[in-house]
Amino acid sequence: MDIVWGDVRKNIEKAKNQIGLCPGADIYILPEMFSTGFNGDCETEPAQGLKAMQEIARERDCAVAGSIAVELQNGAKVNRFYFVTPDSIQYYDKKHLFTYSGEHRKFSGGDSRVVVEWKGVRILLLVCYDLRFPVWSRNKGDYDMIIYVASWPSSRRFAWDSLLRARAIENQCFVAGVNRVGTDLSCVYDGGSVLLDPYGMTIASCTDSMEEVAEGDVNLNILKEYREKFPVLDDAETFVLVAR
Repeated sequence: MDIVWGDVRKNIEKAKNQIGLCPGADIYILPEMFSTGFNGDCETEPAQGLKAMQEIARERDCAVAGSIAVELQNGAKVNRFYFVTPDSIQYYDKKHLFTYSGEHRKFSGGDSRVVVEWKGVRILLLVCYDLRFPVWSRNKGDYDMIIYVASWPSSRRFAWDSLLRARAIENQCFVAGVNRVGTDLSCVYDGGSVLLDPYGMTIASCTDSMEEVAEGDVNLNILKEYREKFPVLDDAETFVLVAR
């Protein structure tokens, strides 16, 4: 998506139109802060973006994933990654706030990893800057796929491409990275949205700098066979994450 700066209504309409181009999917993934852009503005709880995600999930019998900047009823502001199904709402609050842009001054960070399950696939939910912190995403045998949603600028695109592949390879998992395109008041975004297999190879991708939908399949049989044939994760260190 090319997110319209601060216009929740238009961005929801854009999201619905894009989803309509690809009927029949099990999961639809939208970028970071898809309803407002990465501008510090928040929707108030309950967010209109979340309501739209619920409507889509129920109408299409699917899951919808994406992050929304939300001001909670207690006044706290969070970058909340919602994973919505026809009958449930689960969420992860972005742990690693992007201090370089001052995100930590506007938002509160989360302190818990969140793994959801849909259609038999266990999915770790992460947001943008989280991609740079491999310990936080380390596979402890508790997931099959990572979804990263992002507003990642073109000036750091090489890191985006490289780290997505690294996370897939080192964790022996599928990775979906969904980034925005277009411009805002401070950055240019050229996308790089991609679905990777556990070998780090591309299953599907969007054309750079274009609003576009890409569709790919997550095959758990391929994942199971690969992990059994080459059990790298069995040799990984055992550790406990302590959020600070």
